[in-house]
Amino acid sequence: MSSQLARSEESAVPGGSRVAAGAGLGVFAAVIGYLLTYLLISGEVRETISESVAEWKAVAWYFYNAHMVDIQSSGSFGPFGGTGTVNFITESSSSTAGVLYILPPLALLAVGAFLALRWNATDLGEAIIAGTPVTIGYGLVMGVGAIVTESSAEWSTFGIEGSSSTAPVLVPAVLLGGIIYPLVFSNAGAVIATAINGR
Repeated sequence: MSSQLARSEESAVPGGSRVAAGAGLGVFAAVIGYLLTYLLISGEVRETISESVAEWKAVAWYFYNAHMVDIQSSGSFGPFGGTGTVNFITESSSSTAGVLYILPPLALLAVGAFLALRWNATDLGEAIIAGTPVTIGYGLVMGVGAIVTESSAEWSTFGIEGSSSTAPVLVPAVLLGGIIYPLVFSNAGAVIATAINGR
């Protein structure tokens, strides 16, 4: 009787509130992933990244790399210029750098599982409904972050103008990091939690 009452109370929660909660936890998952990245890699960032780049931006580049999103670097000097991509994790000498790849999935799995348990999901459909809204908040952070973490500089040497710019590649940052990652892992967490809770 008490489980039926709890189930009834959960179903009375408006859908908009569930979406807002999922989106909010998506933001939370992204922030936690970034902060853990900072704790693990900030030492290397201070040693290897140019002092002209803000440390928080450089850490964010590792965070995007952890989502399989490359960082694009472009530069020009007079008539010459070029563009390339880099993955700071694969080029890192830190023994903990590889751990960064598992941080986003773990954060998203945990958030998805929490939501499924919070809304008392009992089947696959309810699990997906619980986990999917995480994408809204996570995608927003990844999209905005790809823009605000750009680092650029301009200079002049002997009258010749030069410039450089480094930032996450925007389309993969949004599609891969902001949509596919949370869709896959938050829903996986919700499904796993629902299956375990149903036993």
